[in-house]
Amino acid sequence: MLNIVFMGTPEFSVEILKGLRENFNVNLVLTAPDKPVGRKLRLTPSEVKNYLLNTKFSGDILEPKTLKDEEILKKISSYKPDFIVVAAYGKILPKSILDIAPCINLHASILPKYRGASPIQSAILNADVLSGISAMMMQEGLDCGDMLGFSYLSLKDLRSDEAFLKLGVLARNLIIKVLKNFKNIKPLAQIDSLASNCAKISKSDGLIKFSDNALEVYNKFRAFYPWPGIYFENGIKLKDIKYHSNKVVKEGKISKITKDGICVGFSGGEIEVKLIQEVGKKVLSAKDYINGKRLKIGDNLF
Repeated sequence: MLNIVFMGTPEFSVEILKGLRENFNVNLVLTAPDKPVGRKLRLTPSEVKNYLLNTKFSGDILEPKTLKDEEILKKISSYKPDFIVVAAYGKILPKSILDIAPCINLHASILPKYRGASPIQSAILNADVLSGISAMMMQEGLDCGDMLGFSYLSLKDLRSDEAFLKLGVLARNLIIKVLKNFKNIKPLAQIDSLASNCAKISKSDGLIKFSDNALEVYNKFRAFYPWPGIYFENGIKLKDIKYHSNKVVKEGKISKITKDGICVGFSGGEIEVKLIQEVGKKVLSAKDYINGKRLKIGDNLF
């Protein structure tokens, strides 16, 4: 049975790790170090580490701050891996690790599109209909290695968190097929001239205005759910929304009360707001919010 060293951090990686453990020997996992979370800054393990702790993993878990440490290199080599599988680990592998064994990355886009840190968010922001998973041989450079296989996913109305969960299942199935058939796969080189890159998401990316295009606001909500979310300059967050129509409504005006919320005018259309949150307050239904503010159709939301 193949010996696999796995590197991954978020929930997306957990589903892949489950599949690897069911089909191969996985005795070493590398993940991001515990990080402070919440107002009390409690040290919290990554989703991958939490999963391993809850399943009584008998192997080793490493949380290196850097992969350039000689001891980390020796530790990985000591497991004599047949493959190193990487899925949203969060660090670029140095050549010293790439040379230990074939390294395969599971990237959440159809490469060479969206190389980088935010492929799913970028696909949703750009209103792409399709995305997917690429299994790629890793080499020095950012997501530029030869391709070993693909799986596709429709992004229609999916939020980032939903897309990542579905992509995790696709990636799990894909990597099992790739590893079992590796000797028979003819790698396909990427066409660098078709490549596009995407940057890491920051909190400021979630800022919106009523003058923004309604459909773009909806895509921004989908892309940035659950983090950083979408919010106005005054700090008010729209916690659940839906694109309603392309009807021209004065920006910021309440145009309609629906079964699930209220419609508000943005540039080029209406957004149905279902949940809203003021700074330092709990999340409210949009109807409760306007009732509390004594707002009606034709009034400004704020």
